[in-house]
Amino acid sequence: MTARIREFLRDRHANANDHGPCLVVDLDVVRDNYQNFAKALPDTRVFYAVKANPAAEVLTLLAGLGSCFDTASVAEIEMVLAAGATADRISLGNTIKKERDVARAYALGVRLYAVDCQAEVDKIARAAPGSRVFCRILSDCVGAEWPLSRKFGCEPAMAVDVLEHAHRLGLEAYGISFHVGSQQRNPHAWDRALASAAAVFRDCGDRGMNLSMVNLGGGFPTKYLKNVPTVKAYGAAIFRALRRHFGNRIPETIIEPGRGMVGNAGVIEAEVVLVSKKSENDDVRWVYLDIGKFGGLAETMDESIRYPIRTPRDGRDAELAPCVLAGPTCDSADVLYEKVPYPLPISLEIGDKVLIEGTGAYTATYSSVAFNGFAPLQTFHI
Repeated sequence: MTARIREFLRDRHANANDHGPCLVVDLDVVRDNYQNFAKALPDTRVFYAVKANPAAEVLTLLAGLGSCFDTASVAEIEMVLAAGATADRISLGNTIKKERDVARAYALGVRLYAVDCQAEVDKIARAAPGSRVFCRILSDCVGAEWPLSRKFGCEPAMAVDVLEHAHRLGLEAYGISFHVGSQQRNPHAWDRALASAAAVFRDCGDRGMNLSMVNLGGGFPTKYLKNVPTVKAYGAAIFRALRRHFGNRIPETIIEPGRGMVGNAGVIEAEVVLVSKKSENDDVRWVYLDIGKFGGLAETMDESIRYPIRTPRDGRDAELAPCVLAGPTCDSADVLYEKVPYPLPISLEIGDKVLIEGTGAYTATYSSVAFNGFAPLQTFHI
């Protein structure tokens, strides 16, 4: 919560524009985050992961600061170009693409593509001839609060074959990528992945291909309930790992921060709709908010991301009791936290506003379009 967000919410209440939950993002925080990433890894290009928050205000700010962009679709490419970035600052980092979308990206000037199998290479060779490709390898994601599945990437040994196939088809076998898992709280998690990447570099060299780039992916965390290391600590740990595995021949590197770029810049204001119990003897109350999984809080799935929640009843003397938090929709899956209830003030009442912090990433884009008739999450960038 910044002073600018606090003032914005005060004005919103005073002007009677309070119509449901809203997300407020402070762009000054995004600017500071970008500058911190640029300083922590000064020889590494920053490719902002657009999917985290594709708001035009965020993209325009980052484009003006010199950021590059990791996109997942043609629509995201077009948003980035509209924000003022040039195509040479864009990668299409999704390993699952329709061939016609590759052709459209190529027509828009994009020349950098992710792959993880030979079939994807074939699409790019046909639709984007001569482009650069990097192969994503699997990572174990140990230490991540939002681990990524085996949906993306291949075994390192297979990556050599994929890149050789690209080379044969006239593409530039450019490098390797990996992702250590979202909300990765261990700065040393990149070490194992870089060891694998270095092995692929050596094996490709043995086959006559000199790779140039390692895409270090995302994973950089934002602060929720637990403290996280500084970006500077991540930069130092990653540089040491690069030196350990590549020696004095450190390749080009890029990073793809998403959550770490915008997560701590946003706050959602929501309202308590109902406070109830399931039995008279129940010690746990149910607190229903006017926002839930389908309103933008999808990352509460399996209670993986636990957001800080502030209420107007907080205070040193406030008596707390465990609460299950749930959303407003007629879907039994719309429960945010039940396995580990949240301690909230007993005095919390219907109509109270609550602040859900650290919500600048993966909220507005996860918000459904009129599920149960609820409007998508209102967003403001200040």
